[in-house]
Amino acid sequence: MLNPVRDLDNNKIKNSCQKISNGVKLKYMTIAKIIDQTFLKKGATDDEIKNVCEETKKYGFRGLCVFPEYTKLAKELLKDSGIKLTTLIDEPTGTSSHKKRIEMVKKAKTDGSDEVDVVMKIDDFKNGKYDEVLKDLKEICQILPTKVIIGSGYLTDEEIKKASEIVKEAGAICIKTATLEDPLDRSELSEKAKHVRIMRESAPGILVKAAGSIRTLSDLKMMIDAGADIIGTSSGVEIVKEATGEEGEMIEEWRKVE
Repeated sequence: MLNPVRDLDNNKIKNSCQKISNGVKLKYMTIAKIIDQTFLKKGATDDEIKNVCEETKKYGFRGLCVFPEYTKLAKELLKDSGIKLTTLIDEPTGTSSHKKRIEMVKKAKTDGSDEVDVVMKIDDFKNGKYDEVLKDLKEICQILPTKVIIGSGYLTDEEIKKASEIVKEAGAICIKTATLEDPLDRSELSEKAKHVRIMRESAPGILVKAAGSIRTLSDLKMMIDAGADIIGTSSGVEIVKEATGEEGEMIEEWRKVE
């Protein structure tokens, strides 16, 4: 069954991506609306959460992705902004039990998360336990709109195809490349772009999110050209500044995670 809300969001994102891919003069709002700004720092202070939320509102990003412990505060700070709050679940490879994963997603919903980025149970998938992976994701997808991280850097091309098919069957709104501890580094972005193309071809009709070492405007455009609808990055501000001609600065190492 079609989801009118998801389809509307889909169309807005795809229109923005088309403008970027076609080389239309970039405006920061066009780019910002396809970026999920990411803040994944353990032990962050309330002031740091406040700062990243203010930054997210200032630049008008599509969303903000945080660890579960920061969801409640971030939701309060983003209230009435229209920005989607996403909670990252079970990083880096989805090793928690199914029961624990369900508890984490339900807690994220209670704390105000609009979406979850959930890591697929990668070990189970690699061991051919496809039915278990599908069952786990199906239940999660019934709780909140779900973007599933397949960890494409751990998978072969054929496994990426299979994982994409499972994610779509599970009812997720989006399939995502990676999160923390992504095996692919900046020197392998062309490989990540190949993964995005496989995901796009294998899971038509749902969004594709590219993440991991995407830090510049050219990185973003590479992923959009490959078929990504959403960009997950901790460098959203720097990318927007680059697009508008402002001089960006390199970010601290702890932020270079997506």
